[in-house]
Amino acid sequence: MNKNINIALGSLVAIILLAGAFSGGFIAGNLFPATSQIPFLSDIFPSAPTVAPDQQSATPTELQALFAPFWEAWNIVHTQYVEQPVDDLALMQGAIRGMMDALGDEQTFYMDPELYEHETLSLQGEYEGIGAYVDLDGEFLTIVSPIAGSPAELAGLHPGDRVIAIDGEDMTGTPPEEVRSKVLGPEGTTVTITVSREGEPEPLDFVITRARITIHSAEGKMLEDGIAYVDINTFGDKTTQELRAALQNLMEQNPKGMIIDLRNNPGGYLNTAIEVSSEFIEEGIIMYEQYGDGRRDQYEALGNGQATDIPIVVLINEGSASASEIVAGALQDYERATLVGEQSYGKGSVQNWQPLSNNQGAARVTIAKWLTPKERAIDHVGLAPDIFVEMAPEDFVSDQDPQLDVAIETLNAIINGSPVPTSMPTPVLTPTQLP
Repeated sequence: MNKNINIALGSLVAIILLAGAFSGGFIAGNLFPATSQIPFLSDIFPSAPTVAPDQQSATPTELQALFAPFWEAWNIVHTQYVEQPVDDLALMQGAIRGMMDALGDEQTFYMDPELYEHETLSLQGEYEGIGAYVDLDGEFLTIVSPIAGSPAELAGLHPGDRVIAIDGEDMTGTPPEEVRSKVLGPEGTTVTITVSREGEPEPLDFVITRARITIHSAEGKMLEDGIAYVDINTFGDKTTQELRAALQNLMEQNPKGMIIDLRNNPGGYLNTAIEVSSEFIEEGIIMYEQYGDGRRDQYEALGNGQATDIPIVVLINEGSASASEIVAGALQDYERATLVGEQSYGKGSVQNWQPLSNNQGAARVTIAKWLTPKERAIDHVGLAPDIFVEMAPEDFVSDQDPQLDVAIETLNAIINGSPVPTSMPTPVLTPTQLP
């Protein structure tokens, strides 16, 4: 694993200890009797905090004035906090977390050691947990899609379920990435997940036994009428290898066309997205990487693809993010594929995962925005499908897949030179149909 991991996916000096000091002083003043016995502030608070000489010398000279309040706050906690001794490791991790959060970028955050380990393992195709793709960007951790055959699927979790409690602990106000770390855990252990589900009047509880989850990142099979189907679940260490093996097997069967399923694929490595795109695009720019200082890098097709001529339809939805959008966006720009499904997630940024010293996790930092070959910026916008098809909640329950059905119909129309289906209208609910 490279020390700097370039991800196309989604705290040290920011402890605020004095918020509300004025209102706190007002309350304190009213608690003391109006007599000469009122203590002076020096009796309530010790003398002004100072920075120890070793702290001063450990801070670079040009940063000593800037960091003085941090060390003062650190010393206040160590000398005045009621519960001693304090946990220095927790304070250090909290400081890093606060610094990352202060940037205001939802894709930039501190990955504690446990989260970093699980994230790197999942991109390697294996981890321990319940087996579900999740969305970290909302108020609550949200299930995007349970992995087929996983404990999450067997327990009955549905796309769109919002995790509101873990083992009875309310998750309101808890950052989604922290909630995810609570869901993950050793194989064989259990976790109780409480979710809020649209259409259900009360929260639902699921007791799930964690397992070792093995993710096959790319698989293929033949459908009826000579159509090849490729399902790409993530962009990890094994994706390119698995995809090339699947394509070799499928292309030997002379398919008439191909469906690439990128639904609920949260992304992964940028270089893997370029390799995957190159299997379907013979030449040309796959994406641009735009830095804050105006510099721009471009990534081109590798020229070794196995399926650069075959008609293609790509399935996307709101869970298709990052590397998935790089592939889908390039195929759409070159008119190599027709996109079917729903608007994609809209993660048009690139992150570095920079491991920190002493196995203390990693800093995940946004380093650039990316653009499609036609220089479309999709961050917080997403890709619009050429043919919009919605999945209704009852489709998941009945195991129906209208998006795949339309993709097959569309591909057959392209192969036969027939008119391509138009977008499926969003259903209009009458008052009696409203939930």
